[in-house]
Amino acid sequence: MPGFQAMVLAPTIILAKQHYDVMTERFANYPEMKVAIFSGAQSKEEKDELITMIKNGDLHIIVGTHALLTERMVYSNLGLLVVDEEQKFGVQQKEKIASYKSSIDVLTLSATPIPRTLYLALTGFRDASLMSTPPPERVAVKTYVSAFSKERALSAIKFELQRGGQVFYVVPRIKAIDDVLQFLKDSLPDVPIAVAHGKKLSKNIQLAMEDFTSGKVKILVCTHIIESGIDIAHANTMIIQFAELYGLAQLYQLRGRVGRSGTEGFAYLFYTDKSLLSRVATDRLGAIEEHSELGQGFHVAEKDMGIRGFGSLFGEQQSGDVANVGIDLFFDMLFDSLSKVDQFCLVPVPYKDVQLDINISPRLSSEYISYLENPVELLNEAAKAAEKDLWTLIQFTEDLRRRYGKEPRDMELLLKKLYVRRMAADLGISRIYPSGKMIFMKTNMNKKVFRLMTEAMTSETHRNSLSFAEKEIKAELLVNLPDTLLLNWLFHCLSDCYTVIPALVKY
Repeated sequence: MPGFQAMVLAPTIILAKQHYDVMTERFANYPEMKVAIFSGAQSKEEKDELITMIKNGDLHIIVGTHALLTERMVYSNLGLLVVDEEQKFGVQQKEKIASYKSSIDVLTLSATPIPRTLYLALTGFRDASLMSTPPPERVAVKTYVSAFSKERALSAIKFELQRGGQVFYVVPRIKAIDDVLQFLKDSLPDVPIAVAHGKKLSKNIQLAMEDFTSGKVKILVCTHIIESGIDIAHANTMIIQFAELYGLAQLYQLRGRVGRSGTEGFAYLFYTDKSLLSRVATDRLGAIEEHSELGQGFHVAEKDMGIRGFGSLFGEQQSGDVANVGIDLFFDMLFDSLSKVDQFCLVPVPYKDVQLDINISPRLSSEYISYLENPVELLNEAAKAAEKDLWTLIQFTEDLRRRYGKEPRDMELLLKKLYVRRMAADLGISRIYPSGKMIFMKTNMNKKVFRLMTEAMTSETHRNSLSFAEKEIKAELLVNLPDTLLLNWLFHCLSDCYTVIPALVKY
């Protein structure tokens, strides 16, 4: 997409680094295409430089972890967002991702989508494509599920080392790593071993992975940190101890780290004691052993949905059992609720159409104007940010304070006027005008939305002052306020209203 930027989002620094390396190599013949990586492992100076380059449009492809979702990040012209391993992101991160969807193209990738995502695709609420053809020469990974045996684990490791390969040894908890390390060092004293887990510094994890990728290290003892997208051609055996503690999707993802070349891979899933396995754990281990052919991610996700349920379509729960309700009744309830959604929707109005009838025209002091690099351009940026959306206006304010410190009173009033108009537009308010001790706000919201909004407001003072009649919100104040205090009251009242928006209809 000429003129646009692309963001590639990955759940771990390891996977993000791998994407960055691949993209750097593939765009090597296009010097005009600038690729960069952004993560929490970088220094503050490196991050600040990258943020500035992204904002100015000097970078075209930005690869990174959830650090890319930071409030400080402002894109020059973002056109595409690619989310790899979508199932690894939490609800709040997905809501931030969802906020991009209205203005850019979003592509999410997952070998094993979470139950809710899969269900949304199966019912037509989300578009989905299925890629079931494996890469050429890829061989299915042989999967063995059994009770743990040191002898069998050592036999599998020795077989892999003898054929010149490498081994992942995975445990679910960090505290189990020391025992595994001791066992491996006692049994294989001459074999180089490295450790990787989430509590290690990002740079140390990266060094361990580089040594493993280069072949210096033969066995990598780790947690499930390596489950997402790691591609090491010579690592073709995986030992998973305490496999009963992993989810089905996690087991499938972990198994996918081996057998990624033409060499046959092996996955050994060891549980502690069969008599202690729960029914759900038994179902998970049975499913992963059954679905061992290539391209089985979709079927594994279906099985996972059957075990866990498909969660809440409009809430934060990403899995959950509906067996107690019954599928037919559930659908009747769902579509009945969907038919009523419009009654509880806020319809925004264009920012330019919002009329704020408060006589405030703040003038910046000559001292502050001389302090700014380009005051006219800065004020134009503020107006454009407010016109775009509230998120961009917040980004502008934070950037202004980072560059010039806390703004003086006149600049604060100017910004508050922009915030009041922006929030009013999003709340469906087209005009705000005072009359004595009353403030009137013309709006397109209905009485049901107004009632839900006021019930959820945190400030009792604001809530008690508001009433609704004939497409108008009325605010009754205790005293006649001067315009500057009136603007401040509106700013806080609309902020209180604005925070309620996600509670009205939560996607």
